[in-house]
Amino acid sequence: MRPAAGSRSLPVLFLTVFIDLVGFGIVIPLLPVYAERFHATPFQAGALIAVYSLMQLVFAPVWGRLSDQLGRRPVLLVSLAGSAVSYLLLAGAWSVGTLFAARILAGIAGANIPVAQAYIADLTEGAERTRGMGLIGAAFGLGMVLGPALAGALASFGPRVPELFAAGLCFVNVGLAARRLPESRPADRSRTTSFRHPLSPGAVREALAPPGAARLLGVFFLVTLSFAVLYGTFSLAAEQRYGCAEVGCADRQVAVFWVYMGLVGVVVQGWLVGRLARRLPERSLVLAGIGALAVGFFWVPFATQLPSLLAALALVVTGQGLASPSLSSLISRTADAEVGPAVRRRRCAGPARCSGGLAFVLAFR
Repeated sequence: MRPAAGSRSLPVLFLTVFIDLVGFGIVIPLLPVYAERFHATPFQAGALIAVYSLMQLVFAPVWGRLSDQLGRRPVLLVSLAGSAVSYLLLAGAWSVGTLFAARILAGIAGANIPVAQAYIADLTEGAERTRGMGLIGAAFGLGMVLGPALAGALASFGPRVPELFAAGLCFVNVGLAARRLPESRPADRSRTTSFRHPLSPGAVREALAPPGAARLLGVFFLVTLSFAVLYGTFSLAAEQRYGCAEVGCADRQVAVFWVYMGLVGVVVQGWLVGRLARRLPERSLVLAGIGALAVGFFWVPFATQLPSLLAALALVVTGQGLASPSLSSLISRTADAEVGPAVRRRRCAGPARCSGGLAFVLAFR
């Protein structure tokens, strides 16, 4: 291993993954609205989100094996460039078919998180590897919080601006990675950490073997499923309830809600969770989060006034912000104590993340 190289490369990799996920977060809240403009059916609007996660599940092993053969860096560069092209295609879409083509390409290109994890595994060991894997999770969380908020702010400038901004971010990301991200695979390929899909039979058996792991993964799946439904349906519901006839007005109205939810998410995940975690056990945070999700989701359909809807959405975002990281932490603790924290994360984090991807696929079937 090369710990010094790993220490220098980890911040660059974090920024690369973070920018990639911000681009994803910018586009996803507005997809159902774009689909409606092309007279897509409700099923097609939901499938636009589902197909992205489906392509990620299918192509993650393809990218992983290619990175074993060709190196992590070229695979990451190609996938980042593919994301940029997908956003340009989305910005220029002229039919439902081109929307699907853009999202399929985005899903294929976006299946690069396992490659980023393999990059970390090549360069680090022990506690440094654990910290590196945690950085990937942090980049994912921050991207999914800030992306929708940026989408809200950018939508007020025009219907194509969010996608073009996301494409620009990705092109900047390609340049950053090309200049600052070195190859991680050792010259001695016997020392390379080979890719293994987190949903392979062996990985799933390891993740489910510890007592309580299956139950925790099931709860994590259901929490993600509930939030996935919000991502896929709320924009259309908000547009129908609060939209207006002026061109671009509906985008701005929907955007306000996503900015609001993004800000609530930043406060919850950036401040509240840390304070509560020092005072309460993770199980209590999970239960509180699920309770807030249940109350919030029940409240949203009956919230006829704007203040009531904002309160309901705050409960939903708070619930997800409390439950998801606490469940991830509990899942990582279920493996046998003797294997150590780094192995626990490798055993459990991949299947947990993939169960979240499956939730996004199934939410819109």
